[in-house]
Amino acid sequence: MLINKETLSLVFVNLKTTFNKAFEAAPSQWSLTAMLVPSGSSQNNYDWLDRFPKMRKWIGEKVIKALKANTYTIVNDDWEATVAVRRNDIDDDNLGIYAPMAQDAGYSAKTLPDEIVADLKNNAFVNKCYDGQYFYDTDHPVEDGKGNTTSVSNKGTAALSCDTPALALASYGTARIAIMSMTDNEGRPLALVPDVLEVPPALEAIAKVLCENEKLNDNSPNPYRGTAKVIVNPRLTSGTAWFLHCTSRPVKPFIYQQRKAPVFVQQINPDSDDVFSRAEYKYGAEARAAGGYSFWQMSYGSTGAG
Repeated sequence: MLINKETLSLVFVNLKTTFNKAFEAAPSQWSLTAMLVPSGSSQNNYDWLDRFPKMRKWIGEKVIKALKANTYTIVNDDWEATVAVRRNDIDDDNLGIYAPMAQDAGYSAKTLPDEIVADLKNNAFVNKCYDGQYFYDTDHPVEDGKGNTTSVSNKGTAALSCDTPALALASYGTARIAIMSMTDNEGRPLALVPDVLEVPPALEAIAKVLCENEKLNDNSPNPYRGTAKVIVNPRLTSGTAWFLHCTSRPVKPFIYQQRKAPVFVQQINPDSDDVFSRAEYKYGAEARAAGGYSFWQMSYGSTGAG
C-alpha cells in the first residue's frame, strides 16, 4: 500500500470506527452503584457530603447547615491505552492484526468507570471517606440532633455461604436492617431501602438463592425474595466479601468523577520522531477521571471472613 496522507487518514478512520463500535457495544454496570459527577478542573471538593439533604418543617427562620471543617477531595487521574502501528504493516497491507486491538482499546475505554468503581469497592475496608473513617467501618460518628454523637456501623464480617443458608439469610437480614436503620444528623430516619446485592463470582449461587428463589435450600419460605437485584462482579478481588447497596436515590454510594470522557486519539504525522526513529504510528484512547466515596450510609459491606 502506498503510504501518503490520504491512505494514512483512511487507515486510522477505519481503526477509529472499529474503536467506536466496540466502545458502544461494551457492557457496563458501574452506573448501578455509582453516580457520574462532571469535573471542570483538576479536582472536585465534596465537603457537602457531611449531611444528607432532607426537607424539614419551616418554623421561624430557615436552618442553615454550615459545612464542617473536614474536607474530602477527589483528584482526577490521567488514563490511556496506546497501540503502535508499524509502518511496514501499512506498507504490506497487513492491517487486519490491528482491528482486534482497536476493539479491545474501545472495550477498555468504555469499561474504565467499571474498573475505577470496582477498585473503590475492593479497597473500601481500608480507604477513608468524607468523615475520616474507612468507608466500611464500625464507628462512623453520627449526631442525633440533641448534642450527642454515636458510632454507627455499615461493616460486618458474616459470610454468605451455601453450606449454611440459615446463617446467610441472617447475615443478609442484618445488612438490610443496618441500612434501613440509618438516621441523619438530626436523628431522623433516612428511609433508605437497599436494592442491590453485589458479590464476587464465588458467591453468585447463594446470592441468587437469597434474592431470587421462592424457597431456601431447606425448602423453607424465602422472606427476602425480590428484595434486591444481584450483581456478580468479576472485578472484585475478594472471594468472600459482599456488599449491599441502596441505589434508588439520585445520589449513590460511589462516585465516578469525569473530567474528560474517553476519546480516540491518534498520532499519524509522518514527520514525527516516532515515525522517523521507530517507523511507528500510534492510536489509542485518553481520559481524565477518578473515583471516590459518597454516603457510606447507602452501602453495607461484609468481609465475609466470619
